[in-house]
Amino acid sequence: MRVSDRMLLLIVCMFLVPLTTHALWWLSQEHPRSYAQADWSSSGILPPAARAQDAVVHVLAGRTGRWKGIFAHHSWIVVKPKGASRYTRFDVVGWGKPLRIDGYAADGRWFGDTPVIMATLRGAAAEAAIPRIRQAVAAYPHADMGSYGVWPGPNSNTFVAYVARAVPELAAGLLPTAIGKDYASWPSVVALTPSRTGVQVSLLGLVGASVGWVEGIEVNLLGLVAGIDVRRPAIKVPGWGRIGVSPV
Repeated sequence: MRVSDRMLLLIVCMFLVPLTTHALWWLSQEHPRSYAQADWSSSGILPPAARAQDAVVHVLAGRTGRWKGIFAHHSWIVVKPKGASRYTRFDVVGWGKPLRIDGYAADGRWFGDTPVIMATLRGAAAEAAIPRIRQAVAAYPHADMGSYGVWPGPNSNTFVAYVARAVPELAAGLLPTAIGKDYASWPSVVALTPSRTGVQVSLLGLVGASVGWVEGIEVNLLGLVAGIDVRRPAIKVPGWGRIGVSPV
């Protein structure tokens, strides 16, 4: 078998097969047909903020709506300082002004999908992280009207990855299906991974690779990610995302 044939077979096995099987499964399920029909209410996965006095930070993710759910999750960040009686939510969306603060319930369903908590900091670690998170949110370079790009970015996952570069403890919260997390503005091509434990090569988020202790080994092809996680054993495949030990 020629090298080109082997490469094609590898791409089919790593990217097309898992994506196709997930697409068939996704399309067989019931989903809201429109924004108005979707449930955006609190999912109840976070306890009332006033119940716990300690500071806390969460990265959450929910499947995107309609056909985009085949490919991607939407990610956001929630913070609660010590003694605060409410959470503050930061995320980026694709309509209006991208950067939203408390645009939705902290643990709100995303297009009807119950979110999952992908990373958590508590106590002193959260207290130290919250000011850095707020500074990174304020400095996010793609917050102006018209700067959002659904693919390959900059989008909601680009935003969370940007904040994670300022607070590397959050990097584990980026799912392989967080399409847009690998977006990099030209001429940036080589950089540290968000966790700062490895190196990432990315051409506008369209093609690239990363190797890091937290990120594992990832190959990015047109925004789709395949790879392995050695630290918390798992495989990463397009569509299905992470299969293995939870990163939390």
